[in-house]
Amino acid sequence: MNRMSRRSFVSTAATSVAALATLGTAGGNAEAQLVYTKADWKISEFNQLAKNPARVKQVYDIIPIAEGRFLNNIKNSLNGMHFGFGIPEEQIKVVAALHGPANMLNYDDFIWNKYQIGAWLKVNDPSTSQPTVKNPYYPSKAGAALHYSTKDPDSRDSIYQDTSIQALQHRGVKMLSCHTATEEQARALIAHNNLTQQPEEIVKEMLTHTLPGVQVVPSMVAAIALLQTDGRYSYITV
Repeated sequence: MNRMSRRSFVSTAATSVAALATLGTAGGNAEAQLVYTKADWKISEFNQLAKNPARVKQVYDIIPIAEGRFLNNIKNSLNGMHFGFGIPEEQIKVVAALHGPANMLNYDDFIWNKYQIGAWLKVNDPSTSQPTVKNPYYPSKAGAALHYSTKDPDSRDSIYQDTSIQALQHRGVKMLSCHTATEEQARALIAHNNLTQQPEEIVKEMLTHTLPGVQVVPSMVAAIALLQTDGRYSYITV
C-alpha cells in the first residue's frame, strides 16, 4: 500500500481526469453541467458522513480499477481494526472514494451492458475471460440476501472474507461517485462507441443507475480534502 501527500494525490487525480477528457470531446457544444453547486446534490448527507462519530475513519482514494484489488485492502482494514485491534464494528467507518476509471464501479449492470464498459476499460469476466457486460465487483457470491454458512472470520465462506462491493457496503463501507468523472466519462463513451447522444443524456442515465447506497459528490478531489480536514479521516491509496 502506498501513502502519498495530498499534493501528490491531487496531481495524480488531475492527470487521470485530463486523460479521460482526451478520450472524447464529442458533444462539446451541448449544454452541460460540468460543475455541481450546493443545490444540485445531497450535501447534508455528505456532511453527516464527514462528521460521523466513529473512532477510526479511513478514506480510500481509488483511481485505477486494477482488477478490484482495493476491495481486498478495504476488507483487510475492516478485519484488522475489528479483530486485530478490538475496535467495535460500529466505531469503524471506511469510505471508498472512486474516481477516474474506478468511478464506473459505482454503476449497475445496465450501464455496463449498454455502453460496453468491460471492453472500454479492459475489464474481463472471470468466468469467460471476455470483456464483461456486468459490473463484476458488485454482487456477492452469497447471493442478494447475503446468506453465509459460517461466521468464522478465517473462512472464505464468511462475510469477513467477502470482497464484493455488496458485502462491504453491508459492513458499513460508503461508496462515493465523482460527478466530474461521470461527465468526462460520458464524453469518452460518446467518442469510443461513436454515439450520437448528447453528454448530459448519458450522464443522467448513469446517475439513475448508480448502485444502491452510492453517493454522488461534485468533485472527488474536493470531497477527500473535506473528509480529511472536517472529518479527520485518515487517507490511503492502494
